[in-house]
Amino acid sequence: MDHLTNLKDWMTTEGRCSDDPVKVVSYFCSTLADAGVPIWRVNIAQSFANPLFAATGIVWKPEDIEVNEITHAVRQTDSYLGSSFEYIFKHKKPLHKNLRNLNRETEHLSYVEFADQGGTDYYATLLQYGDASLHGCTFLTRDPKGFQLRHLEMIEAALPALSSALEPITMRKSSKSLLRAYLGDGPSDAVWHGTIMRGERTTIEAVVMISDLRGFTALSDSTTEDCVFEALNGYFDAVVQSVEGHGGDVLKFIGDGTLSIFPISDNADRAHQCRQATLAAKDALAGLAALNVTRAAEDQPILDIGIGISFGQVSYGNIGSPGRLDFTVLGSAVNVASRIEALTKTVGNRVLATAAVAHSVPELYSSCGTHAIRGISAPLEVFTPFDGHKALDDTARREDRSAMTRPAPRS
Repeated sequence: MDHLTNLKDWMTTEGRCSDDPVKVVSYFCSTLADAGVPIWRVNIAQSFANPLFAATGIVWKPEDIEVNEITHAVRQTDSYLGSSFEYIFKHKKPLHKNLRNLNRETEHLSYVEFADQGGTDYYATLLQYGDASLHGCTFLTRDPKGFQLRHLEMIEAALPALSSALEPITMRKSSKSLLRAYLGDGPSDAVWHGTIMRGERTTIEAVVMISDLRGFTALSDSTTEDCVFEALNGYFDAVVQSVEGHGGDVLKFIGDGTLSIFPISDNADRAHQCRQATLAAKDALAGLAALNVTRAAEDQPILDIGIGISFGQVSYGNIGSPGRLDFTVLGSAVNVASRIEALTKTVGNRVLATAAVAHSVPELYSSCGTHAIRGISAPLEVFTPFDGHKALDDTARREDRSAMTRPAPRS
């Protein structure tokens, strides 16, 4: 039992402080193997309190290890239904299955596949954390004799030590991913590290991009709530992928609108971020066009959006009462982006930007004239990206070439 004693000592000291679940699982599996447990493949699936994905799976083999994020949708598929994971979570007890004499017509496909890869025996069991949450573990062997009782006893005896190390790591990762899901990368890091308290704010220069779904009220009145939610999620997905793909942060969903920023580190970075925001707007429109092809085929209403892009100082932080906070973003650049987005409906261009943005990347924009804008004292000249996105596409290619030829930072 020396191996198990060493395992428990390591898990409760170095393991739980490592913040590296792969390192913890690797040590756990290697120690079991050294102790004589003939494991060939181990899968540790940890459940997450996250609206975007249900669990993280860490799959260990002697030659490698991989990490997979498991979506909520997986639980409705054949890969989960009838599997060992469904069994142990439903019945709250382990499952031990001999893979050497399977009925290939009735057994779950995963057992058949493991047997075809040389697996002889399979064991699935539960991993319990201190908050009573349950997680799943599976163990496979290629040993001709399968797992013996002493092997299973060693596995079960080692699980509390694994739990003691993985639980704090998992809780930290779960909390961080939850913050990121609602706040985006930069702000979530600030909130996690406690650098944004109630009443405090962080002020930065940024390009601000605001999008709004046109005709949302009419859409809500003419279709079911399920269809409205589906439309919103499709539209938000197109915008988020585009913004994050160009290095921006989506900070808020505001009803049927989005607020995104592209932080500027210095004056030399301004043109780059203005270009990235413009390309993100272009990609959002392309993503929406692809979505509309599917919606038209399903006889669903076509979606349209307006986008406003501005540049300036913005402040973000937590506001609210001592017991209830909300994360918000303020600044004249936010107000201007919102106002010129509203102007897209009358000007006839789906993307409008301020002069500060357009003059930073003049090859991308043409003027749409000067317009009186509600809530802003002086008329503003607004700009729209060149027709057909030709300039945008050319710029994207130049950006790619520049990135390839840019000197690598020194280590």
